[in-house]
Amino acid sequence: MKKMMMMALMAAAATTAFAQEDLVKEAKKLFGKQDFDGAAKVLAPALTSDATLDKAAAWNLQVDIMAGKFSAIQAVNLENQMKQKSEAYDTLGMNNAAYEAVKAAIKCDEYDRQPNEKGKIKIKYRNDNQQRIQNLRLNLINAGLFDYNHKNLDGALEKWMLYLDSPTSELFTGFPAVADLSQDQYRSEIAYYAGLVAYQKKDYVTAVKYATMAAQDPAKQAEANEIMLFSKKETLKNASDSLEYVNMLKDLRKANPDEERYFNLLMDYYTRSNDQKALAQWADEEIALNSENKMAWALKGEVQMNNREWDAAVESYKKAIEVDPNFIQCIFNAGVCLNGKAIDLKDKLADKNTGGLTKENADKVKAILGEAKVFLERSQELDPNREKVNWAYPLYQIYYSIGDKAKSDEMEKLVNGGN
Repeated sequence: MKKMMMMALMAAAATTAFAQEDLVKEAKKLFGKQDFDGAAKVLAPALTSDATLDKAAAWNLQVDIMAGKFSAIQAVNLENQMKQKSEAYDTLGMNNAAYEAVKAAIKCDEYDRQPNEKGKIKIKYRNDNQQRIQNLRLNLINAGLFDYNHKNLDGALEKWMLYLDSPTSELFTGFPAVADLSQDQYRSEIAYYAGLVAYQKKDYVTAVKYATMAAQDPAKQAEANEIMLFSKKETLKNASDSLEYVNMLKDLRKANPDEERYFNLLMDYYTRSNDQKALAQWADEEIALNSENKMAWALKGEVQMNNREWDAAVESYKKAIEVDPNFIQCIFNAGVCLNGKAIDLKDKLADKNTGGLTKENADKVKAILGEAKVFLERSQELDPNREKVNWAYPLYQIYYSIGDKAKSDEMEKLVNGGN
C-alpha cells in the first residue's frame, strides 16, 4: 500500500510539472500571436509554481512578453508622431510593461545563475537581457513621472525605486552601461524625487535611503538633506534617534555655516527639549563657530536669565545687541535681568527687622535700577505699542522704586489697561 501511495504521489507531481510546461508552451503561442496580455495571464502560474522545470526560461519568456508589449505600443506612438496624429495610445500599458520586463529580467537572472543538477552554473540569458533591458530601464523614469503626474504615488515610487536599485543586480555584472553609476546622469535627480515621494507617503525609512543617495551629488545635496532631516524628525522615538538627528544637523551646520535652516532646526529642537543645560552647551558651540551669531548669544542669555544668573545673562544679551543694536527682545531682557538683580540685592541688603535700606545700600540698588531703566526705555522707544515686548510693568516697578511718581503713575495706567 505504501509503495502504491508513493507511486501515486510521483505521478501527481509529474502531471503537475507537465501542466506547468503546457502553460509555458501555450504562453509562447499567444506571444507569437502578439496577444501579450493573454500570454502573460497564462504564464503567471508557471512563474511561481515549484513544479515549473525551467524557471529561468519561464521568466525569460515573461521578459519577451513584456518587452514585446512595450515595443508594440511604442511603435503605435511613433507612427502617430510621424503622421502627426494625436490619437491616444496605451501609455499606462507601455509603462507597466517596461516595469514588469525589468523585474522579470532580474528574476530570470536569479534562476539562470543557479547550479544545475551537476553543480555547474551556465548563464544562458544574461547577455541578451542586459542589452534589451537597458532601454526599458530608462523608460522607468518617464513611467514614474507619468504616475506621479496622475497622483499615483505608489506607482511612481515603485518605478523609480526599480530604476535606482536595479544597477546593483547581478544581471548587470560586466555591463558598465548600467552598473557604472558614474555614467548615470539621471541618478541623483531620480533619487531626490523618489525620496520626496516616499516622504509624502510617510515612508520615512525609504525617504532617507533615496535622499542619502541624492545627497551624493553636490547639486542636489541641500534639497536631499532637507528630506533626510525632516524624515528623521518624524521618526524620533527615543534618545538614540534624537542623538542621530541632532548629530546629522550639527554636521550639516558645520559643513554649511551660511545655511540658516540648519541653525533654525537645531534651535527648534533644543528649545522644545526643555533641557536648559543642553541648550546652553549648544549655544556655546554656535558661538565658537561664529561669535557674531546674535541668536546664539540670545539663547545663552535666556538660559542664564532662567537660572537667575543676572550679570552673565546681561553680558550675553549685550553681545547680541552689539551685533544687532535694535534686537528688542535682548534689549528688553537685559533690562528685566537688571531689574531682577536690583530686587535680589535689595532683599539681600534689607534690614532683617525693618526691611529698610541704609542710604549707601539704597544707592547701590538705585544704580542698578538706573541701568535697567536705560534698556527698558530703549524698548519703549523701539516698540511703543508693546507689540513685541511688554515693557510697561517693569518700567512701573523701576519708576516706583526710584521715586519718579509722575512716570510711575503713567506706567500704572498702561499696566491697568489705560492709554
